[in-house]
Amino acid sequence: MRKPLTGAFCNGKCGFCRSFWLNFPYNLSMANTQTLYKLSLRPKTENDTPWLRQHLINEWGGEPILAYKQAYYPTQLPGFVAVLEGAQGSQIVGEATFVIEKPYCEIITLSSLREGVGIGTALFSYVEAVARAEGCRKLRLVSPTDDLRAIGFYQKRGMRIVAVLPDALEAVRKLKPHIPRTGRNGISLQDEMLFEKLLT
Repeated sequence: MRKPLTGAFCNGKCGFCRSFWLNFPYNLSMANTQTLYKLSLRPKTENDTPWLRQHLINEWGGEPILAYKQAYYPTQLPGFVAVLEGAQGSQIVGEATFVIEKPYCEIITLSSLREGVGIGTALFSYVEAVARAEGCRKLRLVSPTDDLRAIGFYQKRGMRIVAVLPDALEAVRKLKPHIPRTGRNGISLQDEMLFEKLLT
């Protein structure tokens, strides 16, 4: 396991984190009623760990997450969470975790529980801003070849497919044998794509 980022950026405890916030209102249609919500992005903290651990189980079968042949534990990495505040209280609706090993900043997880309202875009933008502030030359991540929505999302945000990693998911199955052989859209879950974005 690689060491998480330390120093200039941390899990919400440094000046950079505390000043790095995004708050904006947006309209979300629920039951044909337009309701005003407030979406806040903030650095994740230890208090978010129970939610994130369960979310990782739901989405990725739990920790660790393998990215480019390395095992990562997102609950121990820096990152951001998106919090939706409304009449029924607040709830986490998105997350992003990353690790910096210059010249790279690698996104380990990025997910949104509310599609189409800009949560994923905001999280991606935050991680990119941190990478630039830390002097990274490239932003990168890996994605399975079956997730066509994610592939399009990353390309629209300036990331390029720089490599296909044959049989990458076979290594993941050694840790998580329950991963199916067929994924979204009937596509075989066998390979992964490496995405990169030049920052400087």
